[in-house]
Amino acid sequence: MKTIRRLRPLPLATSVFLAACASGPAQKPAQPPASAPTPQAQAPHANIHATTTPAAVSAADDGNIWQNLRNSFAMADCDADPGITLWARRYTSNPQRFEDQIAAAAPRLAYVQQIAARHNVAGEFALIPWVESQYRPVSGGKGMPAGMWQIMPSTANAMGIRVDKNFDGRLDVPAATDAIMTLLSRYHDDLGDWRLVDYAFNAGEFGIKRTVSQHGTPPDEPVIPKMPVKPVTREHLVKLLAIACVIREPDRFNVSLPTLPSEQRLVAVSIDNSMPMASAASHAGMSTDELKDNNAGSRNGVIDASASPYVLLPSGKAQQFRSSLLAEGNTGAQNVPGTATLPPLSAALSAATSNDDDAADSKASRRTHTVKSGESLWSIAKRYSVDIKQLEQWNHLAGPGVKPGQVLKVSAPG
Repeated sequence: MKTIRRLRPLPLATSVFLAACASGPAQKPAQPPASAPTPQAQAPHANIHATTTPAAVSAADDGNIWQNLRNSFAMADCDADPGITLWARRYTSNPQRFEDQIAAAAPRLAYVQQIAARHNVAGEFALIPWVESQYRPVSGGKGMPAGMWQIMPSTANAMGIRVDKNFDGRLDVPAATDAIMTLLSRYHDDLGDWRLVDYAFNAGEFGIKRTVSQHGTPPDEPVIPKMPVKPVTREHLVKLLAIACVIREPDRFNVSLPTLPSEQRLVAVSIDNSMPMASAASHAGMSTDELKDNNAGSRNGVIDASASPYVLLPSGKAQQFRSSLLAEGNTGAQNVPGTATLPPLSAALSAATSNDDDAADSKASRRTHTVKSGESLWSIAKRYSVDIKQLEQWNHLAGPGVKPGQVLKVSAPG
């Protein structure tokens, strides 16, 4: 990316390494205070704003993103296994190419890291898209994995991610990342070891649980557990720790990491109506290709607000997008045939000035929701401003999958 500046990082403090190693693989990292989001109540419009979709993400440049990432690491460092440094050197064998690749990935990486922090997931897992796709929105063919997380269609269905001819949620950065982090957090609750979490991500949860029940939880040493898993599963963990190693000690591998200006950090800006992607790009002052790169889930040239009620934009473009929509009265938006009709911005603006008590009473009256075709647990949680885990708990769900016609409780039982 042209405007990302290079920064030769200072050596990482020894205490950070010791903390990462001493914490052991079973602990969840403490949530870094720097990544806590700031409230968005000061947005210029109640329904066009930098939203906390689907996990709260701040657009502010809260310092060196790489130091934040290092502070959230919870697994072994570079010298824990020879394979880690071997793969770290492979990644950086061409330093200039690596620096260009990591610079292009930096906005998405920073976004993913903050969602990981919100779910209390170890920072290394924000680097999985590097191992899978280098953060590129890989389309994939029929029955093939897709998106920067490389999610299989069956996995997407189990996680409640919408995939159809108009929208592929696996390519939608906010929705897919939030679903993955929810999954990884649950894996850790069940398995208690971040190394096994990565094995489960690559090989499947039930297979790893079965292996653990037969062979027991692996000891801390060796760092790469000697368990009867496929070589590709073991290598996945090595690769993940290797890219984390490069982030820990870039000087060791003759590379520098970029700084990420606050205006390039990604934010999700809510929209009320569906709109052509070209129109959204025009509102944001971007090329359609640029905008599509960050909103690749939309397959038909239209951002379907029933599937993606937001546009993912660089922070520096978000205000222009909001202002342009408000100035136009959202006349550039359109409804997509077969999707829910959402309220126009004028109605939302009027609603935003209504009595707060009335709004609170209205919200309190919504106790249940009947799942419609194409909806996911995440989209329902977003609609009612509740957490996915709360919905799962209130409705005694074993996972995020829901079916059309299912009636869900959307508020705490009273």
